[in-house]
Amino acid sequence: MNLDLVLWDERGLVATVVQDATTRQVLMVAYMSRESLEKTLEIGETVFWSRSRAKLWHKGETSGNIQRVREIFVDCDGDTLLVLVDPAGPACHTGEVSCFYRNLEANRD
Repeated sequence: MNLDLVLWDERGLVATVVQDATTRQVLMVAYMSRESLEKTLEIGETVFWSRSRAKLWHKGETSGNIQRVREIFVDCDGDTLLVLVDPAGPACHTGEVSCFYRNLEANRD
């Protein structure tokens, strides 16, 4: 991957959507720094930048719920990555398969 295609924000991060490569279910959204993207490409598993802890975060490092990377795409504007993965377990820290398990119902008048 040509990292020059990525448009890093003012913090040096890029929004990253993680999707199950088989089911196409969106699992989570996180942020990557150049260093975390390079590490992801090197080890073949997702590594993110934790904004709350201000350090690299290897997904599944403690839980075992790693995400093996199949493909990485950059969008047309260069400001979002799409990472297709084979997950080894739930993506969400709550134990849900996806972080998108809550439904906001439309307000109907």
